[in-house]
Amino acid sequence: MALKDELEGYVQKVLDEQWQRRSGQKVPDPEDLPLSNVAVELDATVLYADLAGSTAMVKKWKDWFSAEIYKSYLYCSARVIRNLGGSITAYDGDRVMAVFIGDGRNSSAAKCALQINYVTQKILVEKFVAKYPNADFSLRQRVGVDASKLFIARTGIRGTNDLVWVGNAANNAAKMAALDPAYPSYVTAVVYEDLIDNVKFGGDPRRNMWTDLGAGDLGYRIYGSAWNWSV
Repeated sequence: MALKDELEGYVQKVLDEQWQRRSGQKVPDPEDLPLSNVAVELDATVLYADLAGSTAMVKKWKDWFSAEIYKSYLYCSARVIRNLGGSITAYDGDRVMAVFIGDGRNSSAAKCALQINYVTQKILVEKFVAKYPNADFSLRQRVGVDASKLFIARTGIRGTNDLVWVGNAANNAAKMAALDPAYPSYVTAVVYEDLIDNVKFGGDPRRNMWTDLGAGDLGYRIYGSAWNWSV
């Protein structure tokens, strides 16, 4: 069969085949779903963690230096995510996506954002400054968190495929992870309004750790935080 005929046949099959969907109780792995039109629906909170200025870093610094930054940031972020009950769903260059489900998922994900900020500032930056004291480099990052229903399907070809996560939370979290790193942590109003008190307020005297930033160009209200939470 010619490649053009195969591609036309596949697209037509996807368009014609009725979707089957089921409610999920856990974050699926690719092997849990077939490559046909079968999807899992999940109420979930999505977290995206992303380095800031990585394009400029790769252009300016040695490849091994950038690789050390990438490896350290992604490893520490992933360990914090796992420690707070999140499931890592994808790595993409210098960023990681994770999903939290179950009771308290919004608070766990927001706390995770604050802890990623902590490990960035108190572990990564301090270690890199100690190793490279003369390097004119600023390590900054952002984490975005949103919650919604997700429609999860398996995509790709046999031998190389993955899950696609369709829903507002995935899109919004990714967009917030590209905002100004002046606030390393961003959550939507949906997440903020569901936070338990000790993830919303901190310090002595107690004060709100999250600043209302309004809707702006995003079209939905967000809150930013420059606080961190020790691991």
